[in-house]
Amino acid sequence: MLKADFHIHTRYSMDCHTELDEIIERCQQLGLDCIAISDHDATEGAFKLKEIAPFKVVVAEEILTPSGEVMGLFLKEHIASGLSIERAIDAIRAQGGLVSIPHPFDPLRGLRLNDEGWTRILPQLDILEVFNARCPLERYNLKAKIYAIDHALPGIAGSDAHTIAEIGSTTVELPDFNTPQEFLESLKKARIQGKRSSPFVHFHTTWAKIKKAF
Repeated sequence: MLKADFHIHTRYSMDCHTELDEIIERCQQLGLDCIAISDHDATEGAFKLKEIAPFKVVVAEEILTPSGEVMGLFLKEHIASGLSIERAIDAIRAQGGLVSIPHPFDPLRGLRLNDEGWTRILPQLDILEVFNARCPLERYNLKAKIYAIDHALPGIAGSDAHTIAEIGSTTVELPDFNTPQEFLESLKKARIQGKRSSPFVHFHTTWAKIKKAF
């Protein structure tokens, strides 16, 4: 069984300063043997870490659309933010990647779609993030979990770490996999252990944005 964290950021995100070697060291300390690097509008860090890490790395990306963020997993190349959510989903699937929605019902970071909008994209979704450690209230994660169950979507989870200390606060234990399809099968047997982060972690994110802006 793998012990994984499927939502980690690196210094290649505009709101994070975490170096790749720091991530490797922290994952080894925690016994994590699989992670997804899901930077905002960037895949360079994920590809670099995949080359040097002594454990499994899934190349992912959070792509900002006018309707909110969509996450692609098992990507082969970067997808630019700014596309419509439909075009972003098409771009992910064109690479053979999997489509997930991170923190889907967080009122500050979730999708800005009505019921009709959700119905429109639902057939194109592969996964739903059912636990995000940075969600401010547990009910937002619970709503995602219920939605995933009601629509037969496999659930994924992650720390959404923007700092070293956050990595591994949420883990997923699941059978090993090598392909996107095997990953979907493994998620059916996954066990999630989640702990929400302190609200103060968002100050680190804001400070990182300010420093990078100057």
